[in-house]
Amino acid sequence: MTHRTAAALPPVTLDDVRGAQKMLSGVARMTPMEGSRRLSQLVGSPVHFKCENLQRTGSFKLRGAYVRIAGLLPEQRAAGVVAASAGNHAQGVALASSLLGVRSTVFMPKGAPLPKISATRDYGAEVRLHGQVVDETLAAAQEYAASTGAVFIHPFDHPDIIAGQGTVGLEILEQCPEVRTIVVGIGGGGLAAGIAVAVKALRPDVRIVGVQAAGAAAYPPSLAAGRPVVLANPATMADGIKVGRPGDVPFGLVADLVDEVRTVSEDELSNALLLCLERAKLVVEPAGVSPVAALLSDPGAFEGPVVALLSGGNVDPLLMQRILRHGMAAQGRYLAVRIRLTDRPGALAALLGVLSVVDANVLDVSHVRTDPRLGLTEAEVELHLETKGPEHCAEVGQALREAGYTVIA
Repeated sequence: MTHRTAAALPPVTLDDVRGAQKMLSGVARMTPMEGSRRLSQLVGSPVHFKCENLQRTGSFKLRGAYVRIAGLLPEQRAAGVVAASAGNHAQGVALASSLLGVRSTVFMPKGAPLPKISATRDYGAEVRLHGQVVDETLAAAQEYAASTGAVFIHPFDHPDIIAGQGTVGLEILEQCPEVRTIVVGIGGGGLAAGIAVAVKALRPDVRIVGVQAAGAAAYPPSLAAGRPVVLANPATMADGIKVGRPGDVPFGLVADLVDEVRTVSEDELSNALLLCLERAKLVVEPAGVSPVAALLSDPGAFEGPVVALLSGGNVDPLLMQRILRHGMAAQGRYLAVRIRLTDRPGALAALLGVLSVVDANVLDVSHVRTDPRLGLTEAEVELHLETKGPEHCAEVGQALREAGYTVIA
């Protein structure tokens, strides 16, 4: 038997995760597991949702934040804690600090959604708005820590954070002991690393698949290089996993224990969010549905039973509206067209009559008569339509052309 040196020991072990689970008893709830009939049909095997979107504060972040803050020395607690986040980590730190009687300050970007700012304050944190992007906010929080002595609580790059997030893995094995594949979203990597530590120690046969948004996928190039590398200008609507560089601590664990990292497109994220809302009646944020997006995009690649982790449900209502519209458009269920027509009484009514015949539901109408692009007797109408799929969209376009209308877009 080979004895490893202390330097070779992993930064987080199964015992650490089990200790975190005891610490979180009565603090974090064991979130439910829900079956998905639609995805089970596609995969050809049972698919379950692990609903961390129903966790206190709306995401798994409370787990790691509580374990990290609870492990501070008395003098560190007295100095308070500080964090930087656009939403989920902010709320997790705020609630954990309040439960432990520790003063917390949370830096958030100036453009953070108002519901997230309000929730963070309601959980007990002092919120300071700084910077336009999270990197600027992070720098401000670190400067605050250096000047005040407050302990900086990193969202993913610390062993205690990873151990706390790993408790999700223990719950999955308890709730679905027959699981063969676990699919989890990856940003900095703390959640995936923690789950991998717990699950691989107890069930090395379980396959763990990480998922990143294609526009913010720092892990594939980092894994190829064998070290964390910086991704320039990450861009995705899934702000919960929009991280430009993997964390040093989780990276090594992900590299050793996670079997595969996949990417998904913005359209696939929109479709996944729509499926969760319509079919599962679950409100999940874009980052939280990344595992569902992976299953929808390539269902044959996953051996079941599968557990897809819905990691968070904190989504701004205005963003939700845009995403749903985007998802409906991607599925051919939403169509926006501009039509040039003669400006005369009854012209708009005649156009709507054509749409009625082909059973297209009109959601919104914009009628423009005064525009330099239009002729003296012309008007332009922009229509937003609810349709029944790609074939119905084509039918609508064909009916408009046959009726003599010029479809601009």
